[in-house]
Amino acid sequence: MVIIVAPHSSNWDFLIGVGLKLALRLDASFLGKSELFRWPLGPVMRWLGGIPVDRNRPDGVVQAALDMFAARSSLILAMAPEGTRKPVDRWKTGFHRIASGAGVPIVPGYFDNRTKRVGFGAPFTATADAERDMAALRAFYADKPRR
Repeated sequence: MVIIVAPHSSNWDFLIGVGLKLALRLDASFLGKSELFRWPLGPVMRWLGGIPVDRNRPDGVVQAALDMFAARSSLILAMAPEGTRKPVDRWKTGFHRIASGAGVPIVPGYFDNRTKRVGFGAPFTATADAERDMAALRAFYADKPRR
């Protein structure tokens, strides 16, 4: 599955996400900016399941993720649809292309900064209508404020 996590608005999101991953014993991988994988954090980030992404060369990330899904019998890939902690008008679409291409569900994970809770929504099946899918997923997050 592809787990999308939003809103991603703080460095604390990562620590909370790692805590949740460990508490639930999820064998999940995540995409992160390549700068996080330099020494001294690099080995720890990889041990936690991190996969570096060069944001200056995003081409190929979707195909690399599809190759990972094809090569493994099981994969949980977590990613932030915003692609950054800053507020954005449009989400990146790579997660949708990955889930659609791999034939796996999208599971919306969330940080509810109002109630200080984290959780998951119902699995979502990507369709050929990416715009409609993105609107439906964003609607799920409408009541979850940024930090």
